[in-house]
Amino acid sequence: MDRTERLLDLVALFLDAREPISWAELREHFPADYMGISDDAAERKFERDKAELLELGFPLTYIQGDDERKDGYVVDRDAYYLPEVDLTKEELAVLYAAGSAALTSGAFPGRDDLSHALRKIGFFAGHALPTPRVRMELGTEQDGPQLAAHLEALWDACASHKWVQMSYASPKRPDLTERKVDPYGLVLRRGIWTLVGYCHLRQGVRTFHVHRIRSLKANTARPRTPDFEVPEGFAFDNHVASYPWQHRFHEPQSARLRLTGELLARGASLFPGATVAPAEDGEGVLVELPVTFMDGLLRFCLQLGPDCRVEAPEDARQRAREMAARILEKHSPREEVAA
Repeated sequence: MDRTERLLDLVALFLDAREPISWAELREHFPADYMGISDDAAERKFERDKAELLELGFPLTYIQGDDERKDGYVVDRDAYYLPEVDLTKEELAVLYAAGSAALTSGAFPGRDDLSHALRKIGFFAGHALPTPRVRMELGTEQDGPQLAAHLEALWDACASHKWVQMSYASPKRPDLTERKVDPYGLVLRRGIWTLVGYCHLRQGVRTFHVHRIRSLKANTARPRTPDFEVPEGFAFDNHVASYPWQHRFHEPQSARLRLTGELLARGASLFPGATVAPAEDGEGVLVELPVTFMDGLLRFCLQLGPDCRVEAPEDARQRAREMAARILEKHSPREEVAA
């Protein structure tokens, strides 16, 4: 019996067992594998099998018996089985629609796992789920077979903790750079897939837009052995900005905005995490928030129109006026040149 078949048979045996299985019983169930060799060799072989089962997430433990049960190996079923999720019909429909939209986006990692999960949702729902009328539009740069292939490869590399070698087209350099990266994970923000990982070239954690990767190859040596560990306390939010003003281009500074008119009640939703309070003069609300990329904030504010005004700092107010003036100049009608 080959190792894969033996591992599957071990899983089936332990899941079917109603009481602990002793080492002697294990040897009887697998005479071709654990018998016919010395006791030490058989125990070492089973220890390797047990370690692989644990690595695969199969919680096998050994318990000391008591008056009610004997010594032996058992599966911690509370750790093995996921708790039952009690979702309403509407919640299942939303979950199914979101997953289906991700599948139809054209580029989404873990597509096989997601497809399998959606089939299970449909099966256990017990009723017809609606066909989602949703599509995740990622844009021309975020579409195509190359992006999908790179996302799948990175998904596997992140899960197995294997480093990747890639050719990357940085917007700051005219030529491609070769990067060896320990991939910590993938983030989708505002339609852009970003890889976050430790760059061996730059000797630090860096971010890479996946659509800028031109070629990619994961390390295939020792596939069951991780090449790295994700640092304790690592968080994507420390490296990938959720909003334009959170890009870390300069030291944090505080900005104050005034919202009026139609934006009066939208401060918390437009600027999550900001402090929102009524203005003392009664004109709208004031929004205070930390900023590490002021131009990103100003561009966002200009998109909101005249109901969003920059109050502080003063240099940001001046910068906003300059940006607005350039926009006005670009869109002003030009005088026709006389013939």
